[in-house]
Amino acid sequence: MAKVITFLVWLIILIFISFAVASFCAGFYILLLPLTVCIKGLKELTDLLLKGLQFPHYCATQMMSKGSQSGYLNI
Repeated sequence: MAKVITFLVWLIILIFISFAVASFCAGFYILLLPLTVCIKGLKELTDLLLKGLQFPHYCATQMMSKGSQSGYLNI
């Protein structure tokens, strides 16, 4: 029963949160990535945006696994 609840929680996060986060991060990531060649300080920001862009993949992985063994939202 706990596996079903974990699956549903990750599914809800995937549908309602992660796609919005990824959509928000995608635009800024595309705009800022070429500028990291000129401005070295943007590297950390683009790395953070990339993690936000990969958040749906992380949610789907957690949803399909046995559950999060390393803790929730351990990105």
